[in-house]
Amino acid sequence: MSEQSFEQMLEESFKTIRNGEVVEGTVIDVKPDEIVLNIGYKSDGIITRSEYTNEPNVDLTTQVEVGSSMEAKVLKVNDGDGQVLLTYKRLAAEKGSKRLEEAFENQEVLTAKVAQVLNGGLSVIVDEARVFIPSSLVSDVYEKDLTKYDGQDIDFIITEFNPRRRRIIGDRKQLLVAKKEEQRKALFERINVGDVLEGTVKNVTDFGAFIDLGGADGLLHISEMSWGRVESPKKAFKVGDVVKVFIKDINDTKIALSMKFAEDNPWNNATEKFAAGTVITGKVARMTDFGAFVELAPGIDALLHVSQISREHIDKPSDVLKAGQVIEAKIVDFNEAERKISLSMKALMQEEAANTDQAEDEEQ
Repeated sequence: MSEQSFEQMLEESFKTIRNGEVVEGTVIDVKPDEIVLNIGYKSDGIITRSEYTNEPNVDLTTQVEVGSSMEAKVLKVNDGDGQVLLTYKRLAAEKGSKRLEEAFENQEVLTAKVAQVLNGGLSVIVDEARVFIPSSLVSDVYEKDLTKYDGQDIDFIITEFNPRRRRIIGDRKQLLVAKKEEQRKALFERINVGDVLEGTVKNVTDFGAFIDLGGADGLLHISEMSWGRVESPKKAFKVGDVVKVFIKDINDTKIALSMKFAEDNPWNNATEKFAAGTVITGKVARMTDFGAFVELAPGIDALLHVSQISREHIDKPSDVLKAGQVIEAKIVDFNEAERKISLSMKALMQEEAANTDQAEDEEQ
């Protein structure tokens, strides 16, 4: 029996490893760009920064600690300097790929941080395995700028898994659509005509505003925004405003809203305020060929007929009046049933003339 040298016996005491093998080791040194592992082999294992993570310029001393255990995969048994070149990143990616495959088969909802915003979508990483979420599958509404998602945690499912072609596709839109459908069903189950709700202005158009009620949008038409006159919804509301509305009508999936609350109806006490014979001050709101409509209060307009504007003949109201002009007139008729009020400037002029004549007569 031949005697072995100390070096031979020492070398045989170490395990053998091969390229591609997964080994476990203990961290014995950490530098900003390199991790050194004792893997029970005659040479230490080295994990470079590029083989630890895809993130550039990461300080490895902030990632692992001396004495901790790690698994890694052997890239080269001898890197040329007598050390074993290892990879943590690729082993993690393989595990991540397996994780994604299981999630794809089970349609599991995953959560991951957006690693990169690309021209065509988002890139997220699950256990070092990369998933691409196309722009069309990021949201249930069109979003031109996706930068707000950078670094954010998002939920998604895997809808396509083909690692050989490096094609792993995620879908966030599907989850949002499903969630909104649940919220929509829940909303319609609990709301009724007449209910007062708080909502958020989602969009404003020339004809009204769409209000997010938390599951479905309702339309607040321009005619239902106020008892008074609203010239432009875009001047009255902006996206993000929180408003109190009540449900005026529900027609299948369409919800009609209103802000014309009954207790604020200006006609509630109009009988006393605008009784015939009362002299009022109002603002000319609009004009027609036959007369001018004068706003007495928000939501209450009265007709000043062209024949009642002056003691002299006038062809049309715009000859002597203009929109926005404040005038004084006398209420000559109040029809509560039809909510019609008639005014006369001419009656005031005649009264003033009569008073002047009477005063002159008394002086004489």
